[in-house]
Amino acid sequence: MTKQESPPKTFEAAMSELENIVRQMETGNLPLEQALEQYRRGVVLLRHCQEKLDVAEQQIRVLEGDTLAPFQPESSGA
Repeated sequence: MTKQESPPKTFEAAMSELENIVRQMETGNLPLEQALEQYRRGVVLLRHCQEKLDVAEQQIRVLEGDTLAPFQPESSGA
């Protein structure tokens, strides 16, 4: 399994690698083949991150009893 195919070890590692890919692609200096490889890797990383976030959201819903509501800060009472 190559790096292009291997899943990242952590969510943070995936985000860091994805940020590096975006920076490289934004320069516009990558040859076409390398840009395509980076794009493919970026898709893998993006999917990995979305899956991790989905799992985290499900865990939060379980912990909160599926009663998530928009955050309402308490007034300062000044």
